[in-house]
Amino acid sequence: MTSLILFYIISTIVIGGALGMVGTRNMVHAILFLLGSLMGVAGIYVLVFAEFLALVQILIYGGAIIIVLLFALMLTNRDDFHGRMENTQWPLAAIASLGLFILIAASIFADPQSSFENPIHANFTEIGRSLFTKWAIPFEIASLILLIALIGAIVIARS
Repeated sequence: MTSLILFYIISTIVIGGALGMVGTRNMVHAILFLLGSLMGVAGIYVLVFAEFLALVQILIYGGAIIIVLLFALMLTNRDDFHGRMENTQWPLAAIASLGLFILIAASIFADPQSSFENPIHANFTEIGRSLFTKWAIPFEIASLILLIALIGAIVIARS
C-alpha cells in the first residue's frame, strides 16, 4: 500500500515536470522541469527495484544531458537564456499528447491483467556484454556528435 502511494506521488512529479516543461516559455525553466521529470522517473525505477537503471537515469540523463543542454543554451542563444521563447505549435502538441494519452489509457483499460502480469528481469551480464559489443559504436558516435555540438557552440559563442 505504501509503495502504491509513493508511486502516485512520484508519478505526479513526473507528469507535473513534463507539463511544466511543455508549458513554460523560459528555456532554462523548461530544462529544470525536464530535470525534475527525469528524477521522478529515477524514483519509479527505485520503486520497482531497478536501482541500476535509477543510477544510470540520474547520472546520464539528470547529469550529463541536462548539463549539455544548459551549456549549449548558454553558449548559443543568449536571448533565449534571459528572455522568453515563443511557442506557436502548442495546440498541435496538446492534441498529439492528448491523443497519445487516450491511446495508452485505452490499451491499459482494455486488458489490465496483460499490462502488468509479465515482469521484466534484467540480466546485467547480458546487458553489459551487449553494450560493449553490439552497441559500442553507436554510443561512441553519439558521444562524438555531442562533442562536436559542444565545440560548435563554443565557436559560435566566441564570434
